[in-house]
Amino acid sequence: MDAIVTKIEPEKSRETLLSEVRPSREEAEAAVRTLLRWIGDDPAREGLVETPARVVKAYEELYSGYHKSAADLLGRTFEEVAGYDDIVLVKDIPFHTHCEHHMVPVTGRAHVAYLPNGSVLGLSKIARVVDLFARRLQTQEAMTAQIAAAIQDNLDPRGVAVMIEAEHMCMSMRGIEKQGSTTMTTTFTGAFKNDPDEQVRFMTMLKIADQG
Repeated sequence: MDAIVTKIEPEKSRETLLSEVRPSREEAEAAVRTLLRWIGDDPAREGLVETPARVVKAYEELYSGYHKSAADLLGRTFEEVAGYDDIVLVKDIPFHTHCEHHMVPVTGRAHVAYLPNGSVLGLSKIARVVDLFARRLQTQEAMTAQIAAAIQDNLDPRGVAVMIEAEHMCMSMRGIEKQGSTTMTTTFTGAFKNDPDEQVRFMTMLKIADQG
């Protein structure tokens, strides 16, 4: 009996799967009209006629991080650093993202540090990495880990430290409705994870910067 050979298709990437099932712009605008009717308003009234198109256009900007790659963003580094190998810290990077549970805003600041291993990033690249992951539906915990992993994987430093402080509108605008409360998350890799002294130095630099 001859063997039956089954061709195994290569596993599709997440990006490919998303592009295959992505609705058209017209379908997206129709979905906005459905939501407008669901909340009790009339999509045909003057003030809302153009709202579906505006919402879809805004979503293209707010969620543009799905169509960008951290590897492309962090591809270029600088090696002429005169032997510098101590902490590089970019503090108080503002961001806006959206909670994946309720799709309402999360606003905050990110503090990102790394220990160079022969090369450094342009400082704006760190802020762009934060922005890349912020422009996706997120949880704060996942975003913190993603920023650290992207820098660790693409730069290969001796360690990365990320702290995020943020206010979640899903707590401020709805539910428990506690305005002004913030959530803090941290992720450490490499030397920052394995050496408590490096964690202390990171925290101390943040504190000194706040006092200054």
